[in-house]
Amino acid sequence: MIIKSPINLDLTISSGQTSQPPWICSDNTYSSAVSVDGKPAIFKVRQSGDYLDFNLEDENAISRLKYIFDLDFDLDKFYRYLDSHAELEGMSKFCRGLRLFLAPDPFECVISSICSANNSIKRWTKSVSQIKERWGNGVGDCYTFPQSNDLLKVYLDEEEEFNLSDISDISRCTNNLKNCGVGYRAPYMRKASELFSLEMDLSEIFSMSYEEAFETVLKVPGVGPKVADCILLYGFNFKEAFPSDVWIKRIVSHLYFDGKDISVAKVREFGMEEFGENAGYVQLYMFHYARMSGLMQKLK
Repeated sequence: MIIKSPINLDLTISSGQTSQPPWICSDNTYSSAVSVDGKPAIFKVRQSGDYLDFNLEDENAISRLKYIFDLDFDLDKFYRYLDSHAELEGMSKFCRGLRLFLAPDPFECVISSICSANNSIKRWTKSVSQIKERWGNGVGDCYTFPQSNDLLKVYLDEEEEFNLSDISDISRCTNNLKNCGVGYRAPYMRKASELFSLEMDLSEIFSMSYEEAFETVLKVPGVGPKVADCILLYGFNFKEAFPSDVWIKRIVSHLYFDGKDISVAKVREFGMEEFGENAGYVQLYMFHYARMSGLMQKLK
């Protein structure tokens, strides 16, 4: 069925947002396993003009799809907002149809965002995809992300697997987190799994204020301000979050501070105050505008 809300599907899915790895693409159709009413279902979407063609007609599935691709967000209103600011004018032309790609499972976003820190998009998406394939629930060729209590049971590294399993040769110990290429982040993922299994209820974050949610997520080892904002934006749809790193710092400095050297913390504060409820989308569009317009090359 056609869902009449404009989107550039390929740009949205391949934009590197830390909510999840890109969905599997075959014959211009993107597929993923998404939990609907507690059961995994195969979601298949493809571009149809400016809209999405979705394989399911179940109302709950449609609601989940609309959430994942933020289809109720008014892009035309946002474009008018961009064009009303001289520094942002024209960004929509480079990023037309780009939407938030929100996590079907916020815990996946927590782990993905931890994995993305000081990492390339290619490497972290490969790692998270391997975690899903090894310990998630499979439906066809797609997998849901494992729940926190399931990931908690996964061996941390080959040494732990060797000591706690009946494998007699450590070189055969491959069923562990580090074998997925997550490196030093494995203990952070273990601790996050422990926290959200035994101490915190992830679902409660949806009802928190941004400030309370930010402080809550910062309690997770391996989560600093930038990763926390990524988790809140892509995992919980807090659109006032403004994830800031060295690239966003350079872009904001170029657009608003005459290229002066300002701190990442100052950029985050500026973005949230300047853009308010549009901060998350402005950050998303800024980054891709810089990539597509050639600005990023000039700022290196």
